[in-house]
Amino acid sequence: MPQEYSRTERVADFLQQELAKLLLHSVRDPRAEFVSVTAVDVSRDLRYAKVYFTKLGIDSKEQAEDVAAVLNRAAGFLRSEIARDSTLRTIPKLSFAFDESVGRGRDMEALLSRAREADAHLSTGSQRDD
Repeated sequence: MPQEYSRTERVADFLQQELAKLLLHSVRDPRAEFVSVTAVDVSRDLRYAKVYFTKLGIDSKEQAEDVAAVLNRAAGFLRSEIARDSTLRTIPKLSFAFDESVGRGRDMEALLSRAREADAHLSTGSQRDD
């Protein structure tokens, strides 16, 4: 029997889409430009939501502290905008955190590329020796 698409997952997807739109069109702070919402984790009781974000040009949590502070200050405004446009009975309290997985993924891809290049270099070198 397939697992159902739970209410928390549906709310998380809805919040991710709405927050992406609001960050693009409604938040005027220049520090919040080029912010992408990568994931939303909603608690089982639907009271809290942790919103993970990335920003173009920022790769570490330390660099993103300023952006996270701006987004956390705007959380009340974002929550009220979502409440105005949705049919949810309660809107989860939002907290923002930088998503480091994108930067780690880029680092891993670079390591894999270097390993492939080194492997290709070694295999062409061993073919010449034969």
